[in-house]
Amino acid sequence: MSDLWDNALPPFWSAWIIVLTLTTLTLVVWVVVANAGGDTFNDADDDTTGHEIDGIEEFDNPMPRWWFYLFVATVVFALAYLALYPGLGNFRGLLGWSQHEQWEEEMAAAEARFGPIFERYHAVPIPQLARDEEAMQIGGRLYANNCAMCHGVTAQGGDGFPDLTDDDWLYGGEPEALVTTLTQGRRGIMPAWAQLGDDTLEDLTQYVLALAGREHDPIRAQSGEQSYGRFCVACHGVEGTGNQALGAPNLTNDIWLYGGPNQSVTDAIRQTLHEGRTGVMPAQAPLLGEQRVHLLAAYVYSLRLSDAIHD
Repeated sequence: MSDLWDNALPPFWSAWIIVLTLTTLTLVVWVVVANAGGDTFNDADDDTTGHEIDGIEEFDNPMPRWWFYLFVATVVFALAYLALYPGLGNFRGLLGWSQHEQWEEEMAAAEARFGPIFERYHAVPIPQLARDEEAMQIGGRLYANNCAMCHGVTAQGGDGFPDLTDDDWLYGGEPEALVTTLTQGRRGIMPAWAQLGDDTLEDLTQYVLALAGREHDPIRAQSGEQSYGRFCVACHGVEGTGNQALGAPNLTNDIWLYGGPNQSVTDAIRQTLHEGRTGVMPAQAPLLGEQRVHLLAAYVYSLRLSDAIHD
């Protein structure tokens, strides 16, 4: 069982934390006790602190008893807590509790409860599972917890994050490809071509616009076609339709991974060519496990089906 105490602090730092914590508590007690009564800062017989501004004197009244007792109670609670639970360096506490052990116990209990459900879904092929209303409700919660922060609540993506609701896939949208993406993750790299110079990059930009059927400069696009054949065709293909084996995007369908609401597609293409891009899809299998990945892949697959049932 993995635990924080397998990587205990060095003796010096453990002792340092213990001394610092207990010293702080001692000073807190001293401050509270020293200021519990009146005449703390003034030895005079009157009831003031000796401070006077514009004829206004500051009284040295003691704090209310209930307030003083509340401070005492918090100190007693702190000492009891530090005795029972971890908080003083490598001292585990008298109860031997740790958050790691509690987490593992809760995960084991959750696995015992929900494991059979995921196991049952794992035996169902993804296209069939994608039409199971109950399964997709669970898959939707998996998506919300693990994917929505990048791909959005509606799974329509954002600048640099693919839209999962259309039929444009960098690495393929079939069940096997989705499982591979979720299990292993993906790392897409578009190299920077700044070394080609601004003129060549602008020609390439206009040619890419032409491939997508967008408004472009035909003269510069014609010149850019030659540069495309030299530098881009190996990944994006002769016709610019991309290569899912490499994760190279299709440049002809006018669907763009980069270029959000604050940037035009043309400017995004220029930036991509000039600076390059690096996209990372983290592997989910180490976190979720094979069975949950299967269900999550079915949910993603369901997003492309107009008659699929999901939240």
